[in-house]
Amino acid sequence: MTESASVGTADVDADARALASTVRIRILRLCLDEPLTNREIAQRLDRNPATVLHHVRTLVDRGFLVAEPTRRGTRGSREVPYRATRKSWRTPGGPGMSRVLIDTFLEEVALVDPQDVQTTRLGVRLDAAGFEELTARVAELFEEFAARAPTPDGTPYSLFWAVHEDVSRRTGT
Repeated sequence: MTESASVGTADVDADARALASTVRIRILRLCLDEPLTNREIAQRLDRNPATVLHHVRTLVDRGFLVAEPTRRGTRGSREVPYRATRKSWRTPGGPGMSRVLIDTFLEEVALVDPQDVQTTRLGVRLDAAGFEELTARVAELFEEFAARAPTPDGTPYSLFWAVHEDVSRRTGT
């Protein structure tokens, strides 16, 4: 392996490790539409600011968050707001990423009135070509909405999509 390939692999691994935390994924979501300070992030997550700062620094170091110009807080203190760069959308996760995203989804959806959560569950039986078509079309739809400029006064929504083999429906095993 060449040195540049080794550095590239190290960067991918470091990015995957940075995203391997429900807290960090939630921080990225919070800072998607508006820059937030460490204190504001900690309040919204109901976490200790020192713990949150560790996660924020990891995300900044890996380029998932960017510091915006310093501002003065309510008591005149210096505050640094952070904004998500959307790098996580283009970054492949590590082997446990699906579990982290599921756990993050469960944490976030637990904060919402169940009547306000729209869900759909569907069982299908597809060949390889049908499965490829399904995943490509869903990916295309997600890409389209990810590229769309946010509506400034719009309501923020979160989308979660998962597909898995339904092992309980296997035949002949």
